[in-house]
Order: sequence, then C-alpha cells, then structure tokens
Amino acid sequence: MRLAEYTDLTLRVLMYCAARPQQLVTISELAERHAVSRNHLMKIVTDLGRQGVLETTRGRGGGLRLLKDPARIRVGDVVRASETDFRLVECFDPATDQCTLTSSCRLKGLFSAALGAFFKELDSMTLADIVEHGSSLASGPAMSLRGRAEGAPVAPPKSLRTSARAGKSDA
Repeated sequence: MRLAEYTDLTLRVLMYCAARPQQLVTISELAERHAVSRNHLMKIVTDLGRQGVLETTRGRGGGLRLLKDPARIRVGDVVRASETDFRLVECFDPATDQCTLTSSCRLKGLFSAALGAFFKELDSMTLADIVEHGSSLASGPAMSLRGRAEGAPVAPPKSLRTSARAGKSDA
C-alpha cells in the first residue's frame, strides 16, 4: 500500500502548523518549505479548512493555523480524510469484484486485518505525538516530499545494497 502525495503533504502541513502554534503560517512559506506548488497547497488548505482542522485568514497579514488542539487530531483520521481508496485488492469492492477465488479465499481477510492494524497504529498517535515543539520541524532544512533534506543523497533500495555487498548485480 502506498499513500498519495496529497496525504503526505496534508500531514506535513499540519505538522508544520503544529510546530508553530503562536504564529500564522502562509501558503508561500509552506510552498517554499516543502518545495511544492502553491496551487497544490491551496487545495489541501481549503480541504482542511472545510474539515474544521485549519483556520484560514485571507488577505494581507493573513495565513493559517490549527483550529484544533494537536492532541485531538488523530493521524488515522487525517489519513482517512485525505485518501480516496483503501481497496488493497480487487475483492474489497463487491461492485467490481471479478476474482474467481472470492468464495474460498482467505487473502481478503488477511489484507483486511492488516489494514485494520495499520489504522489502529495510526489512531494511537495524534499530531501532538509526532510533533515536538522546538524540534527540527520548527527550523531546519527544507524537506522534500520524499522526507529527506534537499540536496541529501538518496540511498539505493535495500535490495540493491544487499546484492551489491554480495558482489551481485540486479542490472
């Protein structure tokens, strides 16, 4: 399973605001910090405003800030509101299920339990739990959507590192 960049950026916007509880944050500041377009952020901020999570003020001197206490914003709720589809396999949707194994397959139950465990873990954490005031979220290098400091080296996938040590090549 892979979360959409929309969800990733939604969490980053909320974390950034939570790390600055006493100030208004601007779209331009967020766009620069996360190296994404203002238009993309506008959509996210508008959605979070409609959900009652962010307070937005337009115009000169405007900006946004959390409307809710970070300790009351569960990470699982944010992910559920941001993602559009949690069908891990075809048989999760009875309307489109064409699998001939559905009646006797136990894989759907396994994936369903795994998804439940995923959300149980996310629901156990709040925005306050993942943001420490005074942490590097409040100051520090700009982060890309891939979660690394701009200009930092990208490590190869683990499978390539392992086979390279063994003298093998996947190419």
